Amino acid sequence: MTTNIRVSGDVHPRLADGFERIRREIKLPEVFPQAVLREAEQVAQSPARTARQDHTALPFVTIDPPGSMDLDQALFIEALGAGYRVWYAIADVGAFVRPGGALDAEARTRGETVYLPDGKVPLHPQVLSEGAASLLPGVTRPVALWRIDLDAEGRTVGVDVQRSLVRSRERLDYDYVQAAVDTGTADGTLKLLAEVGRLRLELERSAAASRCPRPSRRSSATTTATGWSTGCRCPPRRGTRRSPC
Repeated sequence: MTTNIRVSGDVHPRLADGFERIRREIKLPEVFPQAVLREAEQVAQSPARTARQDHTALPFVTIDPPGSMDLDQALFIEALGAGYRVWYAIADVGAFVRPGGALDAEARTRGETVYLPDGKVPLHPQVLSEGAASLLPGVTRPVALWRIDLDAEGRTVGVDVQRSLVRSRERLDYDYVQAAVDTGTADGTLKLLAEVGRLRLELERSAAASRCPRPSRRSSATTTATGWSTGCRCPPRRGTRRSPC
């Protein structure tokens, strides 16, 4: 589970001290070693040459917080008969990280980008995460590209993933996208994103309504000889008074 903490305006000195203590307690690295920075500068100019499909003609967009530069995901959705085709691109930073190198070793040590209310501790140097590997608009980037086909009810009917090249068209932010959806001005990918989102939520609600929690071994008055509780806590199905259990 991810917990987001918003801090508006300037960070209070006491908060800043607290964030700094957190960094020290969990031993977050402060800076990248010089050897890592040098290698990052070099590979930013020459990513690994691997066979990739060219999907630069597809009009991908990114959706991130305002001002973000580390754009690691891009999206394009199109109608497919009565259903949808979702193209989901994830920045392939591995194209820049050579096994056994300084970058590789540092990434294994850091493990992930850590976000704090007053900043972040990145997994990779800025020249990659916000530059050569970022899915910035108007530039071709290596990605892992998922193609997910959905039927008219939003159910997955086909999935494929491949190494590819894409070129994002626009860098959008959450507030802009939400406003476009709320005011009915969304078109293209954004309009279909809202449609697909509603269908997927409905599928999840339907699945949750018929999902029964696994038996508990906690002792109770109804515990059987096997140790399993015979009680069922499933909610009734919608439109009925009976539990699916």
